[in-house]
Amino acid sequence: MALSKKPVNGMKDILPAEMEIRDYVTSVIKDTYRSFGFTPIETPCMENIANLSNKQGGENEKLIFKVLKRGEKLNLETAKEEADVVDFGMRYDLTVPLSRFYANHANDLPTPFKALQIGSVWRADRPQRGRYRQFTQCDIDILGEPSNLAEIELITATTTTIGRLGFKNFEIRINERRILKAMAAYSGFEEKDYDSIFITLDKMDKIGLEGVAAELGEEGYAKESIDKYLELFELLKDRKDVAEGVAFLKDKLGGFLDQEVADSLTEIATAVNATKNAEFTLVFDPTLVRGMSYYTGTIFEIAMPELGAACGGGGRYDKMIGKFTGNDVPACGFSIGFERIILLLMESGFKIPERPKRVAYLVEKKYPAEKLVDVMKQAKEARENGQQVLVVRMNKNKKFQKEQLSKEGYEEFEEFFNK
Repeated sequence: MALSKKPVNGMKDILPAEMEIRDYVTSVIKDTYRSFGFTPIETPCMENIANLSNKQGGENEKLIFKVLKRGEKLNLETAKEEADVVDFGMRYDLTVPLSRFYANHANDLPTPFKALQIGSVWRADRPQRGRYRQFTQCDIDILGEPSNLAEIELITATTTTIGRLGFKNFEIRINERRILKAMAAYSGFEEKDYDSIFITLDKMDKIGLEGVAAELGEEGYAKESIDKYLELFELLKDRKDVAEGVAFLKDKLGGFLDQEVADSLTEIATAVNATKNAEFTLVFDPTLVRGMSYYTGTIFEIAMPELGAACGGGGRYDKMIGKFTGNDVPACGFSIGFERIILLLMESGFKIPERPKRVAYLVEKKYPAEKLVDVMKQAKEARENGQQVLVVRMNKNKKFQKEQLSKEGYEEFEEFFNK
């Protein structure tokens, strides 16, 4: 029986044309984030299963690729529960590994620590356009900075990066988990129900205000609370400016909303708008929830009109590192939707700017070795002058060979015959 030549479902082979764009995007991301003082790190692709299943990752914890124990540790005959056969899992994001990394190396790192991490993650999700079971994430995080300077830096650095990749007129949607809680408390919901309510609220863009009302009613919440809650969103729908939306909530919610929380969000918006390096709009979105339960404060997402979906996001997660050390450390991060960025660039026919001139040297198959040395020296000199040179044997069908190389971006051809 022949081996399967197709990749595993939900994963893909990456052809040279896409790989070239991915390398370019990665270089822009790294260069831009480094200019903001972020330092590259790397963490393993696998983590202890207990770290990944600590009820911090929301729905993603249901999508973990779990790894069986190995050798003598794996005894299927005596196993009674999952813990008897599973000890590791493939990371589903980069935040949990980063938190473990920082907890393990905090004494060797500066405070605050500005981390940059790009790597593959795995989720046993249903594959669809722009979504795979193995995909690349790109995260920046600031650990040890309690003030909103962290949010300002993260949003500014990320929007600068997106702008340098050629995107315009995108949105950064921003909210605060404590504002979400204040709105729920004002409406009469109990704190124990917040997570359930927010899961329903997160569907607002798909099912609308009426759909959210119906679902909350089906879950048994009081109609008076539901009506009071949804009235807030109705009143906020035209208040997209952060300062305007927050000012309205400060007045409406009164003592339910901490003054410091409201002022901080306004300060973030003011600083970001005053220093932005790209064409985007900062939008207050009181329906923004973010699925991860580890978020404790400010949350944000990138919205791309071309995609009709989020293309990255993040927020503050001040309680995560304390799960490892027993001592909480302020932390905030922003993740770019790398795969969706690549998808949009590929579909738009993106061409890499200012790439080196590409020349292909086609060498006749019977070209003698003593003369081939001269060809290699010529190629070396061309490379030293900034050209990208490919030295290959000349095929019988030279026309087809040139057509294929042209598709790979080669602009000129030099032919070498034994004359």
